[in-house]
Amino acid sequence: MGVTCVCQWPVTENRTIPQTVEILTKRLDALGAVKTGNVAVDCEMYQSVPTMGQTPKVIHVMHNKEQPYTCYAVTDNKTCLVCENSFEAIMQRLKAFYTPKKSARIESKGIRYEMGDFVVKVGIVSLGPHARGILVEVEYTPCTIIPDCWQLMMEFMHGFMGSQNTPTTHPLHASKQGEPFSPKDTIFQYLDHFENILKRGTNTTTR
Repeated sequence: MGVTCVCQWPVTENRTIPQTVEILTKRLDALGAVKTGNVAVDCEMYQSVPTMGQTPKVIHVMHNKEQPYTCYAVTDNKTCLVCENSFEAIMQRLKAFYTPKKSARIESKGIRYEMGDFVVKVGIVSLGPHARGILVEVEYTPCTIIPDCWQLMMEFMHGFMGSQNTPTTHPLHASKQGEPFSPKDTIFQYLDHFENILKRGTNTTTR
């Protein structure tokens, strides 16, 4: 795995989310990107059972289709445990302490593209049956250090996203400080976007 950047793609008032995805994927097709399958990242929130005088704790249990045997458990202080999928069975056995938060399962599902050393994933974010937004993940596979490849990634993203939609700095640049990138860093980016979308709630509607 290389360095990834996950961005939220804007949806204008005169277009639906599927229409916007179609425009974006047509740009990738025109650039010669090749479809290589489907992608999915999901997140379910578990909240601790309320106790007198204590603020409830939250665990986000997340999966990435690219790592089918792995589960990520992220606490509310951003500690990330990389587990086998059997961790979900453990959470089920902890119902007396943690319960799934209602209406809080969110996922991004879409299409995976490859273009040279780059992988692009375009996903529609859904909360229950409702589409809430679009996430674009770009990965530069040969490199694991953000500063060594960020300029190249920006140039690539400009090609199909436009400069106005390309971040000027990597979302995790400050926290990584030159450390090698890892799959859980991708999970952190998805979780940040999922939390922002959940905060907006019904302000974003299916169109």
